[in-house]
Amino acid sequence: MAQIRIARRVLTECIAAMAFPILLLSILVAPVSAPVVAETDRSRARWCGVETMPLKPSDHSWAQWVAPRLRSRSMWRTDLPVFVTAVLLSALSLLVAFFGFIGAAALVFSPVFWLFGVAAQVGPFTPESVRETLLAMPAGIVLGAVTTTVLTGTSFLRDLLLRTFSRSRDPDLLAKLEELRTSRASLTAAFEFERQRIERDLHDGAQQELVAVVMRLGMLEATATAAAADQERIVRLARQAQAHAERALERLRDTVRDIHPRELSDLGLIAAVRELAARSPLRVELNSTGDDAQLSSPTATAVYFTVSEALTNISKHAGVGSARIDLRCATTDVHVRVHDDGVGGARIHAGSGLAGLRERMRSVGGNLEILSPPGGGTLVVASAPSQPPW
Repeated sequence: MAQIRIARRVLTECIAAMAFPILLLSILVAPVSAPVVAETDRSRARWCGVETMPLKPSDHSWAQWVAPRLRSRSMWRTDLPVFVTAVLLSALSLLVAFFGFIGAAALVFSPVFWLFGVAAQVGPFTPESVRETLLAMPAGIVLGAVTTTVLTGTSFLRDLLLRTFSRSRDPDLLAKLEELRTSRASLTAAFEFERQRIERDLHDGAQQELVAVVMRLGMLEATATAAAADQERIVRLARQAQAHAERALERLRDTVRDIHPRELSDLGLIAAVRELAARSPLRVELNSTGDDAQLSSPTATAVYFTVSEALTNISKHAGVGSARIDLRCATTDVHVRVHDDGVGGARIHAGSGLAGLRERMRSVGGNLEILSPPGGGTLVVASAPSQPPW
């Protein structure tokens, strides 16, 4: 693992060396280029094994993120110093990598050059015999090792300066982000508990009362039917009341199911999605694999309502009568894809149901994406870890 990280550091420094001309030109459009370079450097640090926090939201484009970033103090205190550091250290990496690796290669292959009548000159050293070319080979290996060490040290210096600028300038921001993450996790757990409590109360309370009303109205109808002929009006009213109560009972059951489906609590996510597909007015092809026993209740609920909202949108807006659901449950995570061949063009807008579902998926450590080109159908993809990260 240590060798892999060293190799990554050397590789990133070589890439930074090659990107130096671009960085030099980006000075002309600074400070616009500063946030982009700084965020790229944070990504480099994470790839090299350093814990850094990405600042650009995954659902924002660079233009959407850079514009407000330019108006923040953090850009001037953090991004701009990181940008200047990146330019200077990339220039250093360019010099070290160019002269170090080329010189090392010239020394190592000096005997080969000698065979073709070429004396490979490296600095003040020029071989004058075969013996000197052979002695140059270990010197080239040492030069290559020294170059690798210097580039690795340059990479560590980048990390040190990145952490210095980030941590010393934004401690309050990091603390607030951590507090927000904890608060959102607690809020999600509280909502989940409240949903299940409401479901139990409605199921054991009002729903049972309506069942009793329906039964008693049925008895009233039977009693009135056996009475005299002038009781016809009582029978008609009893039948109307019974019909109203039955409709109210069905709506109440739908409300309970929308709050928290009982199938999800009793049978698990796969059975609940299968029941959802059976109730849908669409022809739904469901492909499910894996075991949902390891899924936490918040994760299973978030995925369930994502599928429910996707099917509702298909039936309302897609203009087709069929859909396909691919659900995969694993020990560590869950993935679901809902696809239709409709008109496409779906988007996640602020305040929409899909925007709320995406935020809910994020609250359990997951994500939700939509691919919906006009005329090319819509694909809703959601994934989340089995257990939330909080």
